Amino acid sequence: MFLLALLVTMGVVAGAAVHTSMSVFLASAAAIALWLLAFGAREGLAQRRVH
Repeated sequence: MFLLALLVTMGVVAGAAVHTSMSVFLASAAAIALWLLAFGAREGLAQRRVH
């Protein structure tokens, strides 16, 4: 569910990139990238605990 929300958010941000400044777009992209890294790390740790 979170991944779907992320993809929708990325679509909105990418669509709005034409109407925003580059700094706002880059800040949003960086926030999404950090969230993805945190999500991936959390999932990786959870799978190591299970196996």
